[in-house]
Amino acid sequence: MTPEELAEHCASLPGCRRKGTTARPAWYVADRLVVRLEDPTTVTIRCTLAHRESLLAAHPETFGVPPSMERHEKVQAVLDRGDDDAVRDAVSAAHRLQRDR
Repeated sequence: MTPEELAEHCASLPGCRRKGTTARPAWYVADRLVVRLEDPTTVTIRCTLAHRESLLAAHPETFGVPPSMERHEKVQAVLDRGDDDAVRDAVSAAHRLQRDR
């Protein structure tokens, strides 16, 4: 997945709006973070801790948790060598989570 493909997916989600900077864009729904591009190959995605554990178990090559995020409801995904469908699904789940809060 490329950053452009991520942006297209986010734009397809109802009410999802781009914020952030050119170098570090982020997408929000109802002013709540859905996903943020950290660099051209890494994104941070909002998720519950339980969902994060299932993502890590099912797609260890795609998702990870840096030590600074261990206590937060977030997961990081690798775009350039990860499972594109799993990333799209995680972003869609983050959108639903934040929209419904």
